Amino acid sequence: MPKSFYVKFEVPKELSDKALQVVQVAKDSGKVRKGTNESTKAVERAVAKLVLIAEDVEPPQVVAHLPILCEERKIPYIFVPSKLDLGRAAGIDVGCAAVTVLDGGEGSKTLKEVADATDQLKRSGAKT
Repeated sequence: MPKSFYVKFEVPKELSDKALQVVQVAKDSGKVRKGTNESTKAVERAVAKLVLIAEDVEPPQVVAHLPILCEERKIPYIFVPSKLDLGRAAGIDVGCAAVTVLDGGEGSKTLKEVADATDQLKRSGAKT
């Protein structure tokens, strides 16, 4: 399946797995928001620390605005391959198009590492 038009850079599997771990830790010891609407509100209010966006969202227009919005607000974002994995990491049994970490909790150090790595990916121009 071809990548959707909103996926702006390729994310290595290790980094996307690390980002999903950040969500799991933040769900228990920090604060997360689940879903596109909640993620959009968190970005617009500038309270988001990291936004995770699934690559397999149909229709893609549901989340296509998030990378643009995150860049405007200078909030780090990362793409993960599966909305089902993203939902499970956030503690729900169904797929989730987007999840936002508001507080990393015990995973704050890892959150910063992921945010820095995504910033480097964007700057290096690792296009799909």
